[in-house]
Amino acid sequence: MAPRAGLEYDAIVKAAATLADEHGLHMVTMAMLAAHLGVRTPTLYHYFTGLAGLQRALALWGLQEMTEQLGQAVMGKAGDDAVVALAHTLRDFGRTRPGLYEATARAPEPGDAEWQEAGRRVVEIALRALGAYTLSQEDALHAVRMVRSLVHGCVTLETAGGFGLPLDVDETFKRLLDLLLHDLHTRQGSGK
Repeated sequence: MAPRAGLEYDAIVKAAATLADEHGLHMVTMAMLAAHLGVRTPTLYHYFTGLAGLQRALALWGLQEMTEQLGQAVMGKAGDDAVVALAHTLRDFGRTRPGLYEATARAPEPGDAEWQEAGRRVVEIALRALGAYTLSQEDALHAVRMVRSLVHGCVTLETAGGFGLPLDVDETFKRLLDLLLHDLHTRQGSGK
């Protein structure tokens, strides 16, 4: 469909991302976005194939932002420094852009080449961050999942208010990273 005059696609997605960050991804509807933009809901169907299309656009937008931030964070770093920078940057992204972060959490549809490519770029940055370790391709991919799971667990619990004990959450995150780094050093070159 042809876009409507006066509305730019990027501005619409940016507005949707802001709403998702403020209210939660699951709360963003086409009607809410239309009201926020001051347009009628049917206008948005010129840009997206319903709510699923909007959520896809948010995932792509989020993966692009994530790629830029992660790439900058690990540039010039190697080994433990690269992995720590990767994890902290991903955690910061999840805490500062919670709705957009949530949009990136779902795996792309099998036939969606654009979404798969956007996700692949994030994985490639993570693999480069792990490049100083002599890991098999399989172990490196498991390590990427481990970083993602560690960060996602912390971000999810933090944003939900799940850490109620009077302990420093940053210290907990550091200790989790230490465990991950220990595992990477143990696996390095061992073929485990």
